[in-house]
Amino acid sequence: MIVLKDILYKVTINAVVGHTGVEINAINFDSRNVGKDDVFVAVKGAQVDGHNYIDVALKNGAVVVICEVLPEVLIDGVTYVEVSNSSKALAIMASNYYDVPSENLKLVGVTGTNGKTTVASLLYQLFKKAGYKVGLLSTVKIMVDNKVYPATHTTPDSLTINKYLHEMNIEGVEFCFMEVSSHGIHQNRTEGLHFEGGIFTNLSHDHLDYHNTFAEYRDVKKLFFDGLSSNAFALVNSDDKNGLVMLQNTKAKKYTYALKGYADYKSQILENQFGGLLLKVNDSEVWTRLIGSFNAYNVLAIYATAELLGLEKVEILQLISDLESVSGRFQYLISDDKITAIVDYAHTPDALKNVLETINSIRTKNEELITVVGCGGDRDKTKRPKMGHIASALSTKVIFTSDNPRTEAPESIIEDIETGVEPQNFKKTLSILDRKQAIKTACQLAQPNDIILIAGKGHETYQEINGERTDFDDYQIVQEFLKELQK
Repeated sequence: MIVLKDILYKVTINAVVGHTGVEINAINFDSRNVGKDDVFVAVKGAQVDGHNYIDVALKNGAVVVICEVLPEVLIDGVTYVEVSNSSKALAIMASNYYDVPSENLKLVGVTGTNGKTTVASLLYQLFKKAGYKVGLLSTVKIMVDNKVYPATHTTPDSLTINKYLHEMNIEGVEFCFMEVSSHGIHQNRTEGLHFEGGIFTNLSHDHLDYHNTFAEYRDVKKLFFDGLSSNAFALVNSDDKNGLVMLQNTKAKKYTYALKGYADYKSQILENQFGGLLLKVNDSEVWTRLIGSFNAYNVLAIYATAELLGLEKVEILQLISDLESVSGRFQYLISDDKITAIVDYAHTPDALKNVLETINSIRTKNEELITVVGCGGDRDKTKRPKMGHIASALSTKVIFTSDNPRTEAPESIIEDIETGVEPQNFKKTLSILDRKQAIKTACQLAQPNDIILIAGKGHETYQEINGERTDFDDYQIVQEFLKELQK
């Protein structure tokens, strides 16, 4: 058993009622999961306030309550700990409960609007190929060396993070690469973690349904770098004007990477084609199977991080040339009649623009570029017209369709997207509510050598409609339709 006072180490406490010498079993912030002798942490969430469930947690066996406001009625035999911030306390307690696992490996956080999954996943892949035991905490999946676990959030809750980091310690993992979302930072999920370094990819329009303003979104990202120690490194994309903002108050050692401006790590695109990229990284050339200028940034971030973590330059370049693309990130196939289908997670205006510009920079312009795209429901509505504008301006044909409509009417989401289409581009657009039918139509419209881009869902293998998730895999569906048309 674990003693309460040991897991309260470094937690800012306002008041204690009861004894901190009590033995506890587990920590929970969901009252439904509380068992005998557990600690219940009452967290004020965006939708639910854990303080309303303290009684339920006590009925289920909690012997300790961590809260920001003490209940009016205190029960004998229960220890109440009043803190200023429950989510921050939860993260620190979770780290202590699992013996501060982030100190026993080299943890690197990746934050930014686009590229987090690609950078974290490719670093995992590179260090695995280099012969290390490696961990990954990403949108796509969680890896404890060779063991795969499903991911539910870009940045899991602090208990889940520390549980997997603890498992990584047991497995002897030396490096772990972790996506750090703005939600995760804002909700203190990364509090109490010891980072070896932080990477900033870029910042563009996203999550304004949660953060209200772009400045607030940027400043939340910056908090991650503000919290890095003087022993850590902070690596930022200085071609993004927000890159140097991230470095303003950090104690970490500062490094920059760029394709355009001056930086510690520089790259130049020598060749860009569907087969991959030929890059000049600092003074060396490297071929990679990854495609597009946005991936040139990702490769450069990976190169710099690997060097900062102690790998030799020649080995890093060899390993980069052997990397495979990440699921749902510019994942493509070419049918027997030479139709290229690309599946990409691009769900922000900037990401969609990057992908379409990349395709347009490679194609000969003698072929059609047919884009299938939608926007998620119950999320930032202000980006919808922008997505419509970009898709219709940079494609030869566009099919607007459902993404994950959630509880919104797909028709109203598509109407929002269509408001961004300029008059001269109306004739390029179609609207098909059913995503499967939209993909089928794109395949039927495509002629040999044409290109189909299916954007927005990428690696996701489901579609969420009115709270229900049904199986839906863009890559699998387009593959099947293209095969059928070849018969």
